[in-house]
Amino acid sequence: MAKKFSNKEALRFSWEVTKANLGFFISLFAGVLVIYLGFGVLQNFADRHSLLSLVVSLADWFLQVMVSIGLLTIPLKFVDGQKADYGHLFSGYHHILRYFSASLLYMLIVLGGLVLLVVPGIIWAIRFQFFGYLIVDKNLGPIEALKRSWAITKGSVGELFTFSLLLALINLAGMLALMVGLFITVPISLLATAFVYRKLLGVSSQPATATV
Repeated sequence: MAKKFSNKEALRFSWEVTKANLGFFISLFAGVLVIYLGFGVLQNFADRHSLLSLVVSLADWFLQVMVSIGLLTIPLKFVDGQKADYGHLFSGYHHILRYFSASLLYMLIVLGGLVLLVVPGIIWAIRFQFFGYLIVDKNLGPIEALKRSWAITKGSVGELFTFSLLLALINLAGMLALMVGLFITVPISLLATAFVYRKLLGVSSQPATATV
């Protein structure tokens, strides 16, 4: 069976886009980091008051899920040759319940597979991993997104496993570079994954020319 995507092509595309939009990605992730740190400080203060602590915890959960969705939306914009901006980080609020429900199902599926001698868990993690993109991109429900992810990854488990290991090594290198390297390797990973998702869907990606 012919390979649906190339690791080299995915990384070349993601590097070119990251390089062309480095200032955007650095400021984007710096902003996310500041927000998370701010919520951490607020949570420490709120722990003295049970009601306030609950409100802050819910707000923190809402923010984290919304940012997770935004970090799927932004790479897809670039892969499709469109312009991305900071607002896209918080534009997916209408997907929150479906994304959260699918995330819980995904976690349970993977945990169940890991209990079954580990290997099924790894395979299921690979096969179902694109559910979030399908919710954001195709507006699918949790079950439909998981099913579609299973369908588009058929015959590509080995290639996706290798791809995941490659991204893990790239981000490890980013961590070893005094953590600062993650401001480059994380965007590369997100863009490369979105690129692979598009290839699995059979949609040709646009040239890496879109900048903010």
